Amino acid sequence: MRMVSIASGSSGNCIYIGSDNTHVLVDAGISNKRIEMGLNDLGLNARELDGILITHEHSDHIKGLGVLARKYGTPIYSTKETLEEIQDSKSLGEIPEDLMHPITPDVDFMVGDLEVKPFRIDHDAANPVAYRVQNEKRSVAVATDMGQYIIDHLQGLDAILLEANHDVKMLEAGPYPYYLKRRILGDYGHLSNENAGRLLSSILHDNLKHIFLGHLSKENNYEELAYETVRLEITEGDTPYKANDFPITVAKRDAVSQIVTV
Repeated sequence: MRMVSIASGSSGNCIYIGSDNTHVLVDAGISNKRIEMGLNDLGLNARELDGILITHEHSDHIKGLGVLARKYGTPIYSTKETLEEIQDSKSLGEIPEDLMHPITPDVDFMVGDLEVKPFRIDHDAANPVAYRVQNEKRSVAVATDMGQYIIDHLQGLDAILLEANHDVKMLEAGPYPYYLKRRILGDYGHLSNENAGRLLSSILHDNLKHIFLGHLSKENNYEELAYETVRLEITEGDTPYKANDFPITVAKRDAVSQIVTV
């Protein structure tokens, strides 16, 4: 399996996961042109996509979905409630209904030879999910937009892209209005750098091959701070591991990441 971040951040998210035979995206929150370019960097054409797994309907996760789906006829998988929000979105344009495939949280399904395991997350959207994707004995996960961290579905992974959205002090001192700060910090908001580190400390194991930190806020975080905070939480946490035991990189909002093969 391969896992690559095409883009990750508060302004747009798109993650590629694939096997030798099956290729999917988790979210399409950047322009179709950028998605096509990112796939080309991987030696793929967007026509080869077997599906797009949508976590929820916020624009930084679906911005390029309409153009991509119409141009290539790519199946879209998400919860019934999220698909309804997508169909009602005027900014996406009309998407053929036969491309819409409703899924149920905590009910596994197959896309080609990939076993997809959607699981519920706490976020202020219609019915959001995160995804664990498995091929034979290898598994990866994309877990962002979580007001509270969940570890049950993130055990035994080979690679993970995990949200490290904000630094709490930067957010509290920043220019956002009070209601937005409360939303981000609340139970249906986003994971802070500190909580990302604490979550990771609960799921680390000897065979975890790579950790991406993703969905960073443009206003309330920066790469070095997220990286160092997460590393400190791991090293000082109640775990036998240290941060240096694992490759940790920050997924960029405007560049394709390294290719992680598991």
